Amino acid sequence: MNTMLRKTVLGVAGLAFAGGVVGGPVGTALDSAAHAAPANPVAAVVRAEKPDTGKLMPHGEPGSQSRIPLDGEQTANVKAIIEATKKAGMDERAAVVAIATSLQESKLENLGHLGDRNDHDSQGLFQQRPSSGWGTVEQITDPEYSTTAFLKGLKQVDGWQDMPLTEAAQTVQVSAYPDHYAQWEKQAADLVAEHWNS
Repeated sequence: MNTMLRKTVLGVAGLAFAGGVVGGPVGTALDSAAHAAPANPVAAVVRAEKPDTGKLMPHGEPGSQSRIPLDGEQTANVKAIIEATKKAGMDERAAVVAIATSLQESKLENLGHLGDRNDHDSQGLFQQRPSSGWGTVEQITDPEYSTTAFLKGLKQVDGWQDMPLTEAAQTVQVSAYPDHYAQWEKQAADLVAEHWNS
């Protein structure tokens, strides 16, 4: 009986050892894979790639470019422009045009009436004028409203998607300095690439 019991115990122990040898590395590999997986796999799946630079700047980078550092308020205005662009059903290129325009007009600051320092009654991110029919002061100093108004004007420009940025922006804005929008295209494209999917 003792011999039989010992054989049974040794047999079970042998099976357990063999199972450990065969199953061990697999179990260890699975454990390692589990530990190597991101802590939040949903976040890894949700994160989308940045927009294609070719789509953001289809004509390439125009001549001399300007760039300014942005503070929290200016960055919030970039995000507001992007959100308004998405709500309008327009693409990343429209956001680049809008942000470059705002960089030129206000340096992405939601400006109130500046008296003699600005063009008549121009205000907001795009320096839109109530007297020119852009909306009330309250409306054009609201980032979502002013962006939507700009984009509505952009949609009415035939072939804006194929135009150089400065031409598309100028057609909407009718600025005294029509070529100045182009200098902001690279920074605007970089900002859209950074914030479009954030």
